[in-house]
Amino acid sequence: MKLIIGLGNPGEKYEKTRHNAGFLAVNKIADNFQFPVSSFNSKFNAEISEGIINNEKTILVKPMTFMNNSGQTVKAVLDYYKINPEDIIVIHDDLDIPIGEYKISKNKNSGGHKGVRSIIDYLGTKDFTRTRIGIGVQDLSCKIPTEKFVLEKFSGKEMGIVEEVIEKIVNMEIRKLEIGN
Repeated sequence: MKLIIGLGNPGEKYEKTRHNAGFLAVNKIADNFQFPVSSFNSKFNAEISEGIINNEKTILVKPMTFMNNSGQTVKAVLDYYKINPEDIIVIHDDLDIPIGEYKISKNKNSGGHKGVRSIIDYLGTKDFTRTRIGIGVQDLSCKIPTEKFVLEKFSGKEMGIVEEVIEKIVNMEIRKLEIGN
C-alpha cells in the first residue's frame, strides 16, 4: 500500500494559491487514475480517496489541518493503515525551485517548509519521498514577505506552467510509483 499526500490549506480562500500546489497535484492524480471523489474523514481531519496505481492500493490524502499542522493528519493515516514512512510521497510547493520545475528528494530536512517540518516532527523521521513543485519567481525585484507570497493565487500564466509541471509529475513519477525503492 502506498500513500500520496498533497499539502495545502483548506477552504475556497486558498484554492489556486501557491501554497496549495500539493492539493492541485493530488487532484490531478485522482483525475488521471480515476480515483473516486475524495471525501472528508473526520478521524484523520483529511480528504481521502482510495484507488489503484500500478496494481497497488494507493491512498490520496489532503490534510484539512492547515499547512503547518499537516503532520497530525499524516501520522494518524500512517498509524491507522500501518504504512511505513518510506512508502509515502509528500507533494508540496517549494519557493527555492523556479516555477516550471520540480525536484524529487528522499530523506532530506524540511528546507524551511513548515508543512514538511510538521510531518517530520510527528513521524520522528525524514525517511519519506518529497515531490517539490517550484513556485519561485525569476523576477525578485518585487520582494514581498514569503508568508504573503505563498498565499497569493497563481496568475493565469503561472497556473498554466504549474499545471504542466504537475502533468509531468503524474506521467513521469507517479505512474512508475517507485516509493521506498
